[in-house]
Amino acid sequence: MAKASKKAPPEHHPAPNAWLMALELRAPWELWSVLPSWPALAKAPVGDGHPVIVFPGLSASDGSTLPLRAYLNNLGYDISGWNQGYNFGPRAGVLETAKRQVQETAEASGEAVSLVGWSLGGVYARELAKELPQHVRSVITLGTPFSGSHKSTNAWRLYELTSGRSIAQEVENFDLPTAPPVPTTSIYSRTDGVVAWPASLQAPCKNNPHTENVEVFASHIGLGLNPSAWWVVADRLAQTHGAWKPFEREGRLQQWVFPDPTRP
Repeated sequence: MAKASKKAPPEHHPAPNAWLMALELRAPWELWSVLPSWPALAKAPVGDGHPVIVFPGLSASDGSTLPLRAYLNNLGYDISGWNQGYNFGPRAGVLETAKRQVQETAEASGEAVSLVGWSLGGVYARELAKELPQHVRSVITLGTPFSGSHKSTNAWRLYELTSGRSIAQEVENFDLPTAPPVPTTSIYSRTDGVVAWPASLQAPCKNNPHTENVEVFASHIGLGLNPSAWWVVADRLAQTHGAWKPFEREGRLQQWVFPDPTRP
């Protein structure tokens, strides 16, 4: 992974409060909302068959991303999980194995790979794209904290417990706020109960104008199960390679479902 150079300390955004944390309990209803939303979800653009790897969040496995992967597979993409069991942080060999998976998938298919990452999995996706831009077509993250301090989340203690690493020292090793050199979409929610939503905002990048932030109404635990987030992922993956355009909030319905990310 690309190491960070000397940089200013990341901005600290207070972690979500107890009320937002309590709202995480709505995650199961987000998954059930897929059923009434299915007629709309089925109208998403059909995929072109290119390979997509989906990375799970902290302490989660490929089982957590199975519904999203099934949906994307139904749209015609060549979908893979990360195939490393539970994500307990970048322990020895984890990032090297992920890097090898991206390389081998791209070489076997003859196409660049899109990377989708939920929470910590999105950090992996972004950093892999920085190191392997020739093999990565696009990056989409879901509730991924990359632009704030490590205490901008309510999960940093869990990270240290499961990974056995100091998160403060870990983030010093990488330049997390810098965007990958490929089209990059950050999907976030202002009602995220785990990650402070400003910590998921990609700042404008001079070296890569193809970045964006898309807001949805979702919990953190439910982001990968939420139909509005699924729609954004499908819409972004369907773009023609090399012809990136920002996500469009078309019509009154979409403007309600997807709030204006530039609002105060």
